[in-house]
Amino acid sequence: MLSSKKELLALDAEQGGNTGLQLWGEQDSPLFRWSSFRLGFLYHNGKGVPQNYAEAAKWYRMAADEGDDSAQLNLGLLYYTGEGVPQDYGEAIKWYRKAAEQGDALALVKLVLAYAEGKGVPQDYVQAHMWANLAAASSMGEEQKKQAEIRDWIAAKMAPEQIAEAQRLAREWKPITAK
Repeated sequence: MLSSKKELLALDAEQGGNTGLQLWGEQDSPLFRWSSFRLGFLYHNGKGVPQNYAEAAKWYRMAADEGDDSAQLNLGLLYYTGEGVPQDYGEAIKWYRKAAEQGDALALVKLVLAYAEGKGVPQDYVQAHMWANLAAASSMGEEQKKQAEIRDWIAAKMAPEQIAEAQRLAREWKPITAK
């Protein structure tokens, strides 16, 4: 397993300088977050290193703890599937929410599904509709149509006052920025 900057730079050289790991940087820098995410991605997908979900989770967590939304999403995916970490829908939702709060489009969709199905959170159509509104608003073209259809499918299960509440929550929602 890679753990030192020297090992990371050697991996980068083996990959023809394409990993971005030469940008390792200080722990509180955006470059550290990006490099940690990138290393998690390499382990997740077995690119230049043996595929290892536990190592992917370790590196994603480093970047996620520093506010990287892509790492937060991918860490959530690992918890959802139980790859490299114990399967834990609640933990998956925690990481999806952190990514969604920064506007990550796929994390928004994951929250829609979680609230609609009640996986990792109590089933809540108001929350599902709110996140679906946000997912549709952040999408374009066919993807936007698909998200709007999902939102409308959820709305068919709701009372008018619930829809109004979900719409209000979506209007008031503001993404946060990473540190």
